Amino acid sequence: MSKNLFYKAALALSLICLMVTLGMIFEDNISSAGPFFVTFLIALSISFRGIPALKGLAFTVFILGVSATALYYPVLFTSVNGFELALLITPLVQLIMFGTGSSMGYKDFVELYKSPKSVIVGVLAQFIIMPLLGFLLAKATDFPPEISAGIILLGCAPTSVTASLFAYLAKANVALAITVTSLTTLLAPLLIPLLMKLFADGFIEIDVLGMMWGMIKMVLLPIAAGLLFNKLLSGRAKWLDASMPYVSMFGVALIVAIIMAAGRDSILNIGFTLLMVVLVHNLLGYLFGYLGARLCRLNERDCRTIAIATGMQNAGLVSGIAKVMGKIATVGLASAICGPIMGLTASVLASYWSGLAAKENSGNETVG
Repeated sequence: MSKNLFYKAALALSLICLMVTLGMIFEDNISSAGPFFVTFLIALSISFRGIPALKGLAFTVFILGVSATALYYPVLFTSVNGFELALLITPLVQLIMFGTGSSMGYKDFVELYKSPKSVIVGVLAQFIIMPLLGFLLAKATDFPPEISAGIILLGCAPTSVTASLFAYLAKANVALAITVTSLTTLLAPLLIPLLMKLFADGFIEIDVLGMMWGMIKMVLLPIAAGLLFNKLLSGRAKWLDASMPYVSMFGVALIVAIIMAAGRDSILNIGFTLLMVVLVHNLLGYLFGYLGARLCRLNERDCRTIAIATGMQNAGLVSGIAKVMGKIATVGLASAICGPIMGLTASVLASYWSGLAAKENSGNETVG
């Protein structure tokens, strides 16, 4: 079967499952619609891989399918033969960080030398705007203290490793996005515990030194191992280089599923409200990141890049921190919800800016 035919079959299956799901909902048989709805999302994500304009949304829709599966069948992601799957979160985050380190090199910091002002603005925007927004949103809502602390923790996180992808799709400054992501990730073990002590200490007790050591083991050591791997073996283990992005995506999907299953009761009770709070946090991050860059008189490409880098948080790392804290089902909820939302909003924003860039280029060619 050719790839195109496979993608078309997946699209047909998704449409069939959608119709069955809607039929069951209209017949007030929602509980039985679960398998069809999950299949609809998974098949739709596969079909998007075959549509160039929607390919960027494929992983986001897949995460939605994984989330739905975890909510309908939480037992699949809680334990296997007595082994608690939550124990996998920390090693999965370490594996993702190793993959980040193995792909890092001089090129990841080139913008620090070429355009230090843009890099500094991007790093400061991430660690000032997002924690403040998280704190204000946590104070404005009436969530239990640990869930409020999770919103703040999400705001304290470094830039998502996927920010450079969406910067590329938005025709923004990819090199700047990579540099900001790398620097915020390396600074995270020092700054996150301090920011949490400042903003979240009123919600839960924060052990600054304990959190720092936990993050050093979860972030800096795996990245260092990845850098060493990149230095010694890069290009010699091509199969590993090619597989790391897929391993990272699988790791993120499994982390989201485990958290969703662990926090299922809380999500069903406050899920929509928490979803709205995380969405507002994400959108305001884009807005204030862009405005902050404009105030600093950066060029348009850099402003768009910093907007994306600011609004996109490393939700997987937040989940790992929540696991280290022993509060995966509460502190980790905001990060689990953030993943699909962030992917969707970043895709829409990137598509919009990409369209603007195409029009601007067309206009310049016409004038020329």
